[in-house]
Amino acid sequence: MTDFDPFTDLLDPPMYVVTAEAAGERAGCLVGFGSQCSIRPARFVVWLSRANRTFRVAERAERLTVHLLRRDQDRLARLFGGETGDRTDKFADVPWHSGPGGSPVLDEAPAWFVGRVESRIDGGDHVGFLLAPESVENGEGGHAAVLSLKDALDIDITPGHPAN
Repeated sequence: MTDFDPFTDLLDPPMYVVTAEAAGERAGCLVGFGSQCSIRPARFVVWLSRANRTFRVAERAERLTVHLLRRDQDRLARLFGGETGDRTDKFADVPWHSGPGGSPVLDEAPAWFVGRVESRIDGGDHVGFLLAPESVENGEGGHAAVLSLKDALDIDITPGHPAN
């Protein structure tokens, strides 16, 4: 197998908190794999690890919420990246509300969108959720220093589940 790290070590993509709700069950996790993938129609794909609880809820969800965090939101990054919903109710101590279709929206996130799940794509140890944005909020007026992969590495978050 080819070592892909020499390429990916140069990347510094934004980190996202993805939340889901299905049958009254909520989940959320910190995600490093996501990107806009179409302009017209607008589409975004976010990749969730099969190992975590958020994936298990998201595979039954009709919508997902994708949040950006500011660089200074270490607490939210640690909560959604370092705790597992298998043991912790991540929504117990953070302000949130139900967005379109009941998808959880974190009130402290500077920007977020709720997307309808159009399809799911098998990508190996991660599954891609192709989202059609339905509702978008940007409370920062378009200018926020968002949490990136390298910022998250500096926070030293131990994943709630293995990172594979």
